[in-house]
Amino acid sequence: MEIKFEKFQGAGNDFIIIDNRDSIYSYLNFEQIKTICNRNLGVGSDGLILLESSIDSDFEMKYFNSDGTLSSLCGNGGRCIVAYAHKHGLIGIHTKFKAVDGFHEAQVISNNQVRLKMNDISNIMHFDKALVLDSGSPHYVEFNNDISKLNVKKLGRKIRKFEAFNPDGINVNFIQKENEKKFFIRTYERGVENETLACGTGAVAAAVGMHYLGKTAGETKIELLALGGRLIVDFSCNNKIYENIHLQGPANYVFSGIFKI
Repeated sequence: MEIKFEKFQGAGNDFIIIDNRDSIYSYLNFEQIKTICNRNLGVGSDGLILLESSIDSDFEMKYFNSDGTLSSLCGNGGRCIVAYAHKHGLIGIHTKFKAVDGFHEAQVISNNQVRLKMNDISNIMHFDKALVLDSGSPHYVEFNNDISKLNVKKLGRKIRKFEAFNPDGINVNFIQKENEKKFFIRTYERGVENETLACGTGAVAAAVGMHYLGKTAGETKIELLALGGRLIVDFSCNNKIYENIHLQGPANYVFSGIFKI
């Protein structure tokens, strides 16, 4: 079987996107998805996204981690599938689509910038030196004075499976402050089982987390500098309930091809 795909990346977070509106690729199994995402044996990516038909929105996004598992929301993947849909004329500059955590609205700001509305965040747990919250995917957020010296793969792998945070595993983020509006971020992603160049839901969790801890001096528009690029998160906060959350950043076409499996 030949699989037609396109590859997109958002701040270095890269995804294989497949048009599955005719359900011809629904047969893909765990091992096949894992192979396609493999950087040595396949196309190579942090995840695979199927764009599927939806009766109550413009399309549905089904996201798989690079280890082949069906995943929770991917923020950068959500922005990239919007860019894909816009490139192919499936949507205009505004869209509403369905994901695993419900419906999302998005806007194509320019040729390579997409702004995605996220769901509200109200449950934030404060552990000894970190926060745990769900921004569409579960995240551990830890503040650090110098994240450049951290072995994120080693530390993230250790924290990722600690069941007190989440029985299904958790994404791990380390945050460093430059000023009240700008933070550096490094993320270990479950399902990829490694550090990635960026993580959209991680950026959202970090921005909300830093505001929650009082490290933004009340600022509600935060710049996150990941290894692969720059993401912007803005929100409103009322009685520690975070609403009107938006994730904005680049979503770029990389290449297209056919993969035989």
